[in-house]
Amino acid sequence: MTQIALNIPTYDDMLAAHQRIQPYIRRTELRHSDYLNEVTGAQLFFKCENFQEPGAFKVRGACNAVFGLDDDQARLGVATHSSGNHASCLSYAAMKRGIPCNVVMPRTAPQAKKDTVRRYGGRITECDPSTSSREATFAEVQAASGGDFVHPYNDPRVIAGQGTCAKEFFEQTDGLDMVVAPIGGGGMISGTCLTLATLAPECQVIAAEPEQADDAYRSFKAGHIIADDAPKTIADGLLVPLKDLTWHFVSSHVSEIYTASDAEIIAAMKLIWKHLRVVMEPSSAVPLACILKNPAAFRGKRVGIILTGGNVDLDRLPWIANT
Repeated sequence: MTQIALNIPTYDDMLAAHQRIQPYIRRTELRHSDYLNEVTGAQLFFKCENFQEPGAFKVRGACNAVFGLDDDQARLGVATHSSGNHASCLSYAAMKRGIPCNVVMPRTAPQAKKDTVRRYGGRITECDPSTSSREATFAEVQAASGGDFVHPYNDPRVIAGQGTCAKEFFEQTDGLDMVVAPIGGGGMISGTCLTLATLAPECQVIAAEPEQADDAYRSFKAGHIIADDAPKTIADGLLVPLKDLTWHFVSSHVSEIYTASDAEIIAAMKLIWKHLRVVMEPSSAVPLACILKNPAAFRGKRVGIILTGGNVDLDRLPWIANT
């Protein structure tokens, strides 16, 4: 069988991305909590990517892709499929450059995320909540628009952009033993691996995943990609499977993947809201849920946690949704 060479981004690509996106992103702050440190037995540093203007880390990769286009490519705009945050961030980047953005979103995506996409001028086409429906609908939309396809995570430009978060993280601390981030398709984890493999190879990269959407965990243990078509979890930002490019980074650099149940994710989300006093979505709480579930693996360590997004429907918070 012929092997297709992957276009794997490099550390230099990440550095170039960081320079390119500086005018359009925020250098997000770190938060910590004495209470959470005491409960976990670790020293936790939370990097608040939910404080980005579109509310999620994905603005980094989206801006790198959009502002890396030449004028001829940019004229037709960009297109993508996304459960929400990538759609919002790509719409924001396209708005900043003054080009069109077409996005395909599951009809079940949170209304808050749809509202954000539309606020930035993104054009939404809805699809059924499955990977197969998303990709089939997108093929039609992309063919009609002709825009440049910016994949939510399996794109070297996107991964290089996401890697800038880990670079900032290490510049804002005196070093970390571990960095923990949620994993769905693996864009943030891949960018983190890309950066830390050069900047701090001694630092472990840990992925955190919902039990009810644990295809990355099962892939990691099996040694090959196992994809679910339509997983269901409260962590709606983590519903997509790994692809070849992100699998390269996960299989080569991730030290471990832990999982947590939806109930554990909701409990961790409440703790973060209460003790860090920041608005964040369920996907962002998965790392803390996994740390609380596996305390021995983190005790005594300096642990960086990436709070990946804050686009949550405030009228449908998971602990009050059924009341």
